[in-house]
Amino acid sequence: MDYDRLIPVIRRLALQAGARILQVYNGPDFEVRAKSDASPVTEADEAADALIAEGLRAACPEIVLISEEQAASHAQTAQTFLIVDPLDGTKEFVQRRGDFTVNIAYVEAGVPQRGVVYAPARGRLFYTLADGSAVEETGRLDPDTPGPCHPIRVRVPDNAALMVVASKSHRDAATDAYIAKYALRDMTSAGSSLKFCLVAAGEADLYPRLGRTMEWDTAAGDAVLRGAGGRVVRFDDHTPLVYGKPGWDNPFFIAYAPGVVLIA
Repeated sequence: MDYDRLIPVIRRLALQAGARILQVYNGPDFEVRAKSDASPVTEADEAADALIAEGLRAACPEIVLISEEQAASHAQTAQTFLIVDPLDGTKEFVQRRGDFTVNIAYVEAGVPQRGVVYAPARGRLFYTLADGSAVEETGRLDPDTPGPCHPIRVRVPDNAALMVVASKSHRDAATDAYIAKYALRDMTSAGSSLKFCLVAAGEADLYPRLGRTMEWDTAAGDAVLRGAGGRVVRFDDHTPLVYGKPGWDNPFFIAYAPGVVLIA
């Protein structure tokens, strides 16, 4: 893969999709429908998906494209692919809470190699550069003209005072019980793949997820976190989370800064 060519493409498409999402978000009431799995979908999901899919197929026609909104038509496994969640955090979007993201990632040999996470309502853009390092871009966030990019890096954690981030919409008793095993300085809630990015930027140390997710929910945030020196492992055996699994389902997982002493 030519990463020097790929990164500008996925950055631009994420920003363009985010702009289209905000048109719906900031407009009058929009229709919310239920998909076959009972999860919500809106016109913003579908418009962003169409924009990103068209752009990726034009730029990378030789690479398999996996998208949440077209999941039923996909092969059930792959080794090398682009994977997209055009609007991660639809529940946050519907409730106008702002913590939703556009996620685009490139996966090779089971590993998210590069990715972009854009939170349009928060004005935060995270992505990996061609060399694999992670940055947050600030400024105008113009799709055609990159602005200032600041390297991000996980922080060195203090296991006596950890900062934990957990799901805003999917917290449950099992998650709270697991978090309670750690010595905390503070805990915050966030929606969508922003949680990976908060760990990547040194704003949190640990993000456990004891609930169902799909690969398109996590791949881009995983790539950004890896690029910032972080790790994502399975909850059950602490082995690295891999991608291209049959059906695209993830097991429970933990995203964290190295130095956090994981508890079984």
